[in-house]
Amino acid sequence: KTTLGSCLVFGLSKDPVINLDVAFCRDQFPATCWDWAFFENAGGSFVPKSVIQRLTAYMTECQVQPGAPFPASTLAAERMNDGHAKMAAMIGAPTDEVVIGPSTSANIDVLARSLRPLWETGDEVIVTNLNHEANSGPWRRLAATGIRIVEWPVNPDTTELDISLLDQLLSERTRLVALPHVSNITGAINDVPTITQRVHDAGALVCVDGVAFAPHRFVDVKGWGVDFYAFSLYKTFGPHIGLMYGKKELLEAAKSQHHYFIPESATSYKMNPAGPQHEMIASLVGIADYIDAVAAEHLPDAPNDATERTRAVFDLFARHEEQLAQIFVDWAKSKDNVRVLGPLSADKDDRAPTFSFIADGISSADICAKAGLDQVAIRHGDFYARRLVESAGIDPEDGVVRCSIAHYNTADEVNRLVAALDKAVSV
Repeated sequence: KTTLGSCLVFGLSKDPVINLDVAFCRDQFPATCWDWAFFENAGGSFVPKSVIQRLTAYMTECQVQPGAPFPASTLAAERMNDGHAKMAAMIGAPTDEVVIGPSTSANIDVLARSLRPLWETGDEVIVTNLNHEANSGPWRRLAATGIRIVEWPVNPDTTELDISLLDQLLSERTRLVALPHVSNITGAINDVPTITQRVHDAGALVCVDGVAFAPHRFVDVKGWGVDFYAFSLYKTFGPHIGLMYGKKELLEAAKSQHHYFIPESATSYKMNPAGPQHEMIASLVGIADYIDAVAAEHLPDAPNDATERTRAVFDLFARHEEQLAQIFVDWAKSKDNVRVLGPLSADKDDRAPTFSFIADGISSADICAKAGLDQVAIRHGDFYARRLVESAGIDPEDGVVRCSIAHYNTADEVNRLVAALDKAVSV
C-alpha cells in the first residue's frame, strides 16, 4: 500500500517494490529522538516505545524472581521465556542455541574460556585486526594458556581482508577463526558464507561478530552455516544486552562457566555466568513487536513465519539505508581532503551505512564538535577497533569521525549531516 512518506516504485518485475514509510517508523519511537539529527547509531540505536512499554510492564507487574509457583513469578518466567524465544525466532534458531548475556564483549569472553579446555597446547586461533576488540581480546588472551595466536591482517591501504591470505594461514592446528561480519569502522561486509566454508574445509570453527551488521541486515545464521555469531541488542533497537548464537552440539561440548551444579546440557544458562537479566530479556519482545508493526504497515502479504517476516522487514530497511548512504557517498567523493575508510560505495551488498573518515589538517574531535553546533550528533575515536585504526596509520586518540545511518533516519537528516560536515572540513 501507499502511505505518507512511502511510494510504490514499479520496475521491470511484476511485483512493485515497496519503499519504507520512515514517518511510520519514527512514530514508533519517542518524539524526543528526533530533536537532533542522530548519526551515532553504531554506538547504540534508539529504542521503540514497544520495548520501553515491555520493560516498564515487567518492572511494575512482576519484578520478582521468576519460576516460583505464585502468579507474579509465573508471569515473570513467561515474559522472559517469550523474550528469549522471540529473539531466537528473529534469527531463525532454536532457543537452546541462543545465549542472551550482558554484552557481546562478555559473551565472547565466556565463549573463549569455555572452548579452551577442548583444545591442546599449540593449537591455533586466527584473529584479524579488523575486529572490534570484543572478538579479539578474548581469543588473544588464550595465548597465556598455550594457544598460538595467528594474525590475519587487513590491507593497510584498503582496510579490507584478503581471503586468499586466510587460505595460507589455515593449518591442521587451526581451531577457530574470529572475524567481523562488518567492521564497525569501515562498514564493509565480509563474505561470511565463503569464509565459513573455507574454515570448515580446514576443520576449524568460526566466531563472527555481527554487531555492526545486525542493525541493518537480516541475520541468517543457518543459511551462512556459522558456528558462533554474536551481536548487541542495544544496537538492534533493544536494551543494553547481547545475543550470541552457537550450534547446539558446540554449546553442549563447551565447558560451563557457571556454577558447578548447572548442567552442561543447559546451553543457554551455562554460558551466562552473570545470570539472566530478567527485565531486559522480557523487554526484548518489544523488538519483535516493532518488526511486526513495520511488517503489518508495509507488507499486505507478510509471512506468517516470524523469521521470514523479519527478513522481509530488514530488506525494507536495507533499501532505504542504501538511498541515504548514497547522499553521504556523493558528498565524500566531492572532498579531496577527506579519506573514507572502507568502500566508497552505497551498495547495500557491499557495506552497511556506517562511514568513518579523517580530514587532512583537521582533527576528528573538532569536526564532531562543529557538527554539534548544527545539532548533528556524531562521534570520533577508535570505537574499540584500535588495532584497525593503528594499522591504517591513524592516531587512535583522535581517531576517525564516524557517521552511522539507521533505517529511521531521513534524507533531510543526511543532508543536514553532509552540510555540517562540509563546513567542518573546509580549510
